[in-house]
Amino acid sequence: MPHTPAPQHALVLFGKAKYPKNFRQFAYVNPQAPKGGTVRLYAPGSFDNLNPFILKGIAAPGMAELFYDSLMTLALDEPQTYYPLVAESVDLWEDRSQAVFKINPKARWHDGSPITAEDVVWSLEALKTKGAPNFQLLFKPIRAEAEDAHTVHFYFEDPMNRELPFYAASMPLFPKAYYAGRDFAKTSLEPPLGGGPYRVASLDPGRRITFARVADYWAKDLPSRRGMFNFDTVRYDVYRDETVALEAFKAHEYDVREEYIARNWATAYDFPAVRDGRVKKYDATHKIPRGMQAFAFNLRRPQFEDRRVREAISMTMDFEWMNKTLFYGAYDRNDSFFQNTEFAATKLPDAAEMKLLEPYRSELPEETFTKVYTPPVSDGSGNIRPRLVEAQKLLNEAGWRIGPDGWRVNEKTGKTLSVEFMMNQATFQRVIMPMIRNLRRLGIDARYRQVDDAQFQKRIEQKDFDIISYWWNMGIMFPGNEQLGFWHSSQADVHGSLNFTGLKLDVVDTLLGKISGASRLEDLVTASRALDRVLLWQHVIIPHWSISHFRTAYWDMFGLPATRPDYNLGLWTWWVRPEVIKQQQQRAGGTP
Repeated sequence: MPHTPAPQHALVLFGKAKYPKNFRQFAYVNPQAPKGGTVRLYAPGSFDNLNPFILKGIAAPGMAELFYDSLMTLALDEPQTYYPLVAESVDLWEDRSQAVFKINPKARWHDGSPITAEDVVWSLEALKTKGAPNFQLLFKPIRAEAEDAHTVHFYFEDPMNRELPFYAASMPLFPKAYYAGRDFAKTSLEPPLGGGPYRVASLDPGRRITFARVADYWAKDLPSRRGMFNFDTVRYDVYRDETVALEAFKAHEYDVREEYIARNWATAYDFPAVRDGRVKKYDATHKIPRGMQAFAFNLRRPQFEDRRVREAISMTMDFEWMNKTLFYGAYDRNDSFFQNTEFAATKLPDAAEMKLLEPYRSELPEETFTKVYTPPVSDGSGNIRPRLVEAQKLLNEAGWRIGPDGWRVNEKTGKTLSVEFMMNQATFQRVIMPMIRNLRRLGIDARYRQVDDAQFQKRIEQKDFDIISYWWNMGIMFPGNEQLGFWHSSQADVHGSLNFTGLKLDVVDTLLGKISGASRLEDLVTASRALDRVLLWQHVIIPHWSISHFRTAYWDMFGLPATRPDYNLGLWTWWVRPEVIKQQQQRAGGTP
């Protein structure tokens, strides 16, 4: 069918774009925000690599969001809608089989050279062949050709996969000429050539990285960039211990801290600077899909093959007691992989879902069809003996009996049922230790192991663990191709893949295809809810908890826009107040 060109200013998954073609800026920015000053941020762990798009090494904080640009950029106040950045327009075929992006002739790399269609094509090939496994998976069905210096034509292998144009639009861009003599797949601490709003100014590997705002950034006055990236300098300081990091914030060693520990938020922010107003507590609600944070079982381990074993182990988490005793009542229990969205399976399957699930009834537990998944609930007293009795029954049914030494052993193999929680954050120890006590009461040899960031990453890449903690984060996206990386059986045995659990189910693969190919929102909702309930009733995870508001503290040195985006904290829309900039310059000896 012949195509009539119809360039558009926005790429929208469902519905219409919020902002018209001639919009001046996003509603959540201050276009008159002053530029200047320094913001110091905190990053956990360490880093030894400046390329966040490959498997090797630990990426430096800030590189992905500050250093690189893409053809289009996501709005933070509407889901899955992209607006012009490097590309000034997009022409998407009605059948979504192809798309043409027109590159803005003003687009430049940091060295002043133009960003061309050849750079875009090269970037795609680099991610497809040398990127981390999740990038290779996402970009594999996409091909691109440069029609001229400013026109790049994308071809999508599966037009039913509605998200492929969005992956093309949001793909990070790299300069082809820069990598002519360099290996993209090799870790490096040499600051590369980028095109984003910041460049690397200095770094102390594993301890600190500093970014400087690109004063002549070509896109600074684009509607999608106006009023954003106002700090002259952004510095990330690395802390390997949460307690030390918190004390450093109190001493004003850095300026903004998002608090993830409920106990800290409830008790640790009553220091003098908070009481006298020098530090502000910013507790704001948001609409961000909460996804699923949970302990993930490695189904490649023989002791976790039986679903009943996984369910029994999950019963040892007493969330209500933890929430009252450890979390100060701050959290809600997670009960969906698509928490806080319409894609969560919160009701029994309707006729449309049953149509998808019925062909697989024989391989699914009956609860998938007859019950809405909810994690077990206690009275918060700390006594969950009735639940442990139920867990004991499941273990016995699965063939794990108490042996002469008090530990459970498999009736067929004679092997002891052992479980190791592997973490790289000490904060999880207080959560896991009560579970370990309950597990040992069941006769399960349970242990806690804390490893450093490098060892943790290496072991999860090699799938060498029993149980880890992971957050399946949707961002502000609709469920889509990212789910393939998490759950498709083809990814279960891929080194470095995001299918941490090793799940392999035909029904899951089928539902993933339905999610990728949904052309209507109703179909996407149906397939996502079906996937959600299948995953939950497989007990491949032990759900954690979440909140729907930001817990952020910052030193009183910033200006904030009057409107905050619904789906983001909006840090890159903040600015340092002019009087504070002067103070920073004076402390630095008069230099900006």
